[in-house]
Formats: sequence, C-alpha cells, structure tokens
Amino acid sequence: MRKIIISLILPVSVIVVWAILTTFTGLIPSYFLPSPSEVFESFESLLMNGQLFSDTSLTLMRVVLGLAVSALIGIPLGILMGWSKTFKDLSSLLMGILRPIPPIAWIPFAILWFGVGLESAIFIIFVGSVFPILINTMDGVKRVDKVLLESSYTLGASPSQALRKVVIPASLPSIITGLKVGVGVGLMCTVAAEMIGSNSGLGYLIFTSTSMLDTGSAIVGMLIIGIIGLSADYLFSRVEKEVSW
Repeated sequence: MRKIIISLILPVSVIVVWAILTTFTGLIPSYFLPSPSEVFESFESLLMNGQLFSDTSLTLMRVVLGLAVSALIGIPLGILMGWSKTFKDLSSLLMGILRPIPPIAWIPFAILWFGVGLESAIFIIFVGSVFPILINTMDGVKRVDKVLLESSYTLGASPSQALRKVVIPASLPSIITGLKVGVGVGLMCTVAAEMIGSNSGLGYLIFTSTSMLDTGSAIVGMLIIGIIGLSADYLFSRVEKEVSW
C-alpha cells in the first residue's frame, strides 16, 4: 500500500497543477491543452461510440503481430550471433549499417511495398523492435557463465545440447528484457506508422483529433498508449522474475 501511495503522488500532483492551469485559472486555453474534465468527456464520448475500443484493438493487434515477427527473427539470430563468432563477424557489418536507421525512414518504402494497412504497420514495428530483441539476446548468450558450459561438456553434452539445455535457458532473462524494450519501441513505431500510413488505430486518432483541434481526444489516445506500455512492461517484468536463475 505504501508503494502504491508513493507512486501516485507525482501523477496526482500533475493532475492538480494541470486542473489549476486550465479549469480554475484559464491560463492555458483549451485548444492548447484541454482540462482534465474535457479529457474525461472525450474519453466518455469515444468509449460510448465504440471508436476507442476499435482503435485500441487495432493498435494492440499491430503491436502484437509486429513483436511476434521481430521475436521469431531476432531471437534465433541473436542466439546464433552470440554462440558463433563466425556468424557474428559475418553479420555485424550489415547490422551496424541498418540498426542506426530510424524506423520512420522506412515508412515511405513500407507504403510503397505493402500499401496502406496492416502489413506496412507490421513492417515498421518489425524494423524498430527487432534490433533491441536481437542485441539483448546476443548479449545474454555471450554472458552465460563459462562454468556452466564447461560443466555441461564435462558431463558429456554436445555443443548443440549445451546450447539447448544451458545457454538458451540461461539467456531467457536477457531475451525477456529485449522483448520489453521491443514493446516500447514497437508502440512508438506503431503510432508513427498509424499517423502517416493508416486510417485507423490510436496514432490515427491522435493525428486526426489534433488536426481538428480536438485535443481532448488526442490526450485520451496518448494516455491509452501509455497504459498499454505500462501494462506490457509490468507483464514482462513478472515473466523476467519467473525465468531468472
């Protein structure tokens, strides 16, 4: 209870100051920053007409699918790069060139290759989240205690058995950390892709709302994205604790 109360102090303080500056004093106009009551009214309206549920569901689906593709490609590649120095040397140059490119830069190509829709959004999420997953997985494999490996070899394990039964289980916390980082990056990429190359989702809601000066609905979309990220972070943190040795 004490931890919950302490964690609520800063958010409640922000809301109080926000209400004072908008509702009670009018120092900040509503088109610039809506009051908490206006945000709640926008939330209620979006909830009643079903748009909030629809856009949230679509954004969640894109994030989950994009993260799944990133994990299916990033985790095996990270394991190979951490386990095989030859494979790491072979792929490090290409990865070093591609990794610094912002995912936003790929949006025109995503629209050109896949059109406006689900496929282009998944591609942008994949580009953004695959590298955190890959790098954390590779780092986890490289950090496996050498004593564990030597013990497995002493007991007669082959390299493939040591990889399956020692290295991968010991790397799970790092893999989960990579997924946790990937979710955050994936959410940012999803919102950007929905703003530019989609006609649905929370990013599209934020973009269209601000263009019509409906800042209350835009704040609602931003808060829902924050709640999704917080929930995902909590979920992966719990899983990380479960799999830690």
